[in-house]
Amino acid sequence: MMSLIALAIPAASEVAADQTGHEAAPYVLWQDVSLWVLVAFVIVIGIFWRAGAHKTILGALDKRAQRIADELDQARKLREEAQELLAQYQRRQRDAEEEAKGIIEQAKKSAQRLAQESRDKIAEQIVRRGKAAEEKIARAEAQAIADVRAQAADLAVETAREIIRDRMDKGAQSALVEKSISELREKLN
Repeated sequence: MMSLIALAIPAASEVAADQTGHEAAPYVLWQDVSLWVLVAFVIVIGIFWRAGAHKTILGALDKRAQRIADELDQARKLREEAQELLAQYQRRQRDAEEEAKGIIEQAKKSAQRLAQESRDKIAEQIVRRGKAAEEKIARAEAQAIADVRAQAADLAVETAREIIRDRMDKGAQSALVEKSISELREKLN
C-alpha cells in the first residue's frame, strides 16, 4: 500500500506543474483530494477483500455461469428431443403415406376385381337369357307346329266328313265319322 502512495506523489506534482505552465508551489500531499479518494478506495477494497466479497462475487459469477451452462444443456436436450419428435413425426408421416398407398392399391385391385366379376355376371346373364329366349322360341315353335297339326287334323276330319257324307248313307256316315274322330283324337293325345 505504501508503494501506491509513493508512486502517486511524484505523478501528482507533475500534473500540477503541467496545468499551470510554471513551477508550482511545493505540493502538499495531504491536502490533495485525489489522495484521499485513493486511500478510501484502497480501504474499501481491503475491507471487501477481508470480508470475502471477492469470494461472494466469484461465487455468484460461478453460479451464474453454471446456471447458463445448465440452461444451455437443457436447451441442447430440448433441441435433441425436438429433433427426435420431428424424426418420429416424419416416420409416422412416411408410414401413413405408405399405408395410404397400400389402401389405394388395394382399392384399385378391389375395383378391378369387382369390374371383372360384373363383366362375368353380365356375360353369364346374357348366356342365360339367350338360352331362355332360345327355349321360348323352341316352345313357341313347338306350339305353332302343334296348332298347325291340330288345324290340319280338324280340316282333314271336316274334309273326310264331307267326302263320306257325299258317298255314304246317313247311318253308315255317322258311325264311320264317329270312329274316325275317336281314332284321330287318340292319336293326337
